[in-house]
Amino acid sequence: MHTVTEKSEALLASLKAFIAEFIIPNEAAYRHALACAENRFAPLPLMDELKLKAKNQGLWNLFVPPDHAEFSDHGGLSFLEYAPLAEEMGRVIWSAEVFNCNAPDTGNMEVFMNFGTEAQKSQWLTPLLAGEIRSSYAMTEPQVASSDATNVQLSIRKNGDSWVLNGRKWFITGALYERCKILIVMGKSDPENNSRHLQQSQILVPKDTPGVNIIRPLTTLGYDDAPLGHAEIVFDEVRVPLENVLAGEGRGFEIAQTRLAPGRMHHCMRLIGAGQQALENACQRVTDRQTFGRPLSKHQSIRENISKCFSEIEMARLLVQKTCWTIDNQGVKASIPMIAATKTTVPLVIQTVIDRCMQMHGAGGLTEDWSMAENFNYARWCRQADGPDEVHQMALGKQIIERFSNQ
Repeated sequence: MHTVTEKSEALLASLKAFIAEFIIPNEAAYRHALACAENRFAPLPLMDELKLKAKNQGLWNLFVPPDHAEFSDHGGLSFLEYAPLAEEMGRVIWSAEVFNCNAPDTGNMEVFMNFGTEAQKSQWLTPLLAGEIRSSYAMTEPQVASSDATNVQLSIRKNGDSWVLNGRKWFITGALYERCKILIVMGKSDPENNSRHLQQSQILVPKDTPGVNIIRPLTTLGYDDAPLGHAEIVFDEVRVPLENVLAGEGRGFEIAQTRLAPGRMHHCMRLIGAGQQALENACQRVTDRQTFGRPLSKHQSIRENISKCFSEIEMARLLVQKTCWTIDNQGVKASIPMIAATKTTVPLVIQTVIDRCMQMHGAGGLTEDWSMAENFNYARWCRQADGPDEVHQMALGKQIIERFSNQ
């Protein structure tokens, strides 16, 4: 299996050089700027400077797939070509935005590419691709188990020439960001439809629409993930034109399934980078520190844990690569079992790797002096995001049983 094409290899070399020159040296400056910001959800000048540098070096919109090559300066990258690039970005949790490759915007841009009208693309996709605005995807609700996407209760009804939305959403990533201008909102437009998968629609709602009320920022394990953040939002008699529907009434579930599968893979790609960075930091730490008269690196338990981390990262990376190859060659639908296996395995593996590396750092591993605590949080919430592990394991287990019991 070839993991890196000539095009991908060249981009990876440029990306590594850029991250080494501009991202790593600015990690402390970024943390300081965010800590001192009057509004934690406002754009940071440092981010804008880095974005301009990345754009000028051609390291922009690297996530765009070959099917939509017209939106990329590189002709689009396959999943397998993109994987090592996303992994490299994952070494610094905020760096993906520098290259316009951060969630939830990548998934939302692909929604516009796949389902948007020309007018919708012109109004929203074009500025998103340029990095001028940000977006959010409003699906999860506090009142229902949103792990079953057909449960969403936000009401979408027609009234004259408008859609009217009423309901509550939460953990809406990016909605707090000042540059977020558009929300893709999933709700029930036809609750009486006999098919549970045709009851939902997705509606484009500009964030400044009257009735869109951001209630509060939410945290995960104490992190607010500023400047993007996770918001709780109430939609109170929100009115938007009928042309703001995506793809047509009743296609909300279909859009959600199409959008979330690539997003799951992008998270796993970045998590490999987070795990690799933690391992490298741990190797340096145990070499520099001593206990009981000898370096930590000489202790058997440390060597065993370093060995486990290395092996697990390699296994996770190979699983990601195989799933990417399957998507590229067989399509997303045929790859759902592999995507489920990857989504339920990689975040937990990387969470465990980071936990070991935190332990090797002593109390310092729990602080923001290193990136491990924040990346542990990232790995942990990835086990809930884009569908909790249990839902994917239930579906995958059913498929595997059917596959082998019918032989």
